[in-house]
Amino acid sequence: MTANRSYDLSVTTQGPAYPPSEIMNKDGDFVVIGRLNTRSGPSWGRAVVSAASPLPPLGEDLPYTIVRRLPDELDERDREMELYTLPLPLPCNNYPMLFAPEQRPDAHRIERPSHPLHRAPIPDLREADGPRLRDPITLGQWIRARGQLDVTLTPDRRAARFAFAFTGLIPDSVYTVMSLRERDLDPAGPTRPGPLGVPNAFYSDEHGMGHYRAELPNPFPAPGTPGGNRVINVVVLWMSYQQNYGGAIGHFGLGGDIHAQLKLRGPHFGEFTTRD
Repeated sequence: MTANRSYDLSVTTQGPAYPPSEIMNKDGDFVVIGRLNTRSGPSWGRAVVSAASPLPPLGEDLPYTIVRRLPDELDERDREMELYTLPLPLPCNNYPMLFAPEQRPDAHRIERPSHPLHRAPIPDLREADGPRLRDPITLGQWIRARGQLDVTLTPDRRAARFAFAFTGLIPDSVYTVMSLRERDLDPAGPTRPGPLGVPNAFYSDEHGMGHYRAELPNPFPAPGTPGGNRVINVVVLWMSYQQNYGGAIGHFGLGGDIHAQLKLRGPHFGEFTTRD
């Protein structure tokens, strides 16, 4: 029975399929690195996608309205593309969950424009306090991120340890790590995505390097376990408000104040089983 394994994380701009991305460009289009919904079916790719793409109910997919494809080897124009947050309320969003119900029960009613990532409205920020992010964050910079994850079960198989090592991150930034569980996207009753460990913040250094570790109790219950909700993916989030939120992954979620930069492609961890 498997007790440890290593994984390479993939660079992305996407959490679930909607909104199609957690990053926009200055024109208000989604910049998608992840699963592209097309007429021939979903496949991993890169594209600029219209925010006016058709929106299906949670759990269903419709083809994205693709403005243009992005090649694996970006040209200078695309490398220098400045990246933006999503506006509030989130466009092309079918996920009904409040991410911080105790902290921001009004999150769905907030209205804010899209901002350049380096100019996101950090709460209570004063210029005299010395914000470090002063230059635009570009697509060429975003895709440099690399991450490796090691998962190890404890000897009694009641918990699992997650250890991450990163390079190429946005320097001098607050990051968090989120766990995605199998029922988080269940149309019949989605559960709220949560942090992978608490506290779940780490800080990238001036060279874009970082480390993170966490231990979760029984994250991989046997399939069919009553009340079980297995961890099936992890998502590394760049925090545009440069803060974390305790037991929540963000106030507004999915591009409003959290932005997926690394994750596994599709569900994983089926080789592990833990117990209470």
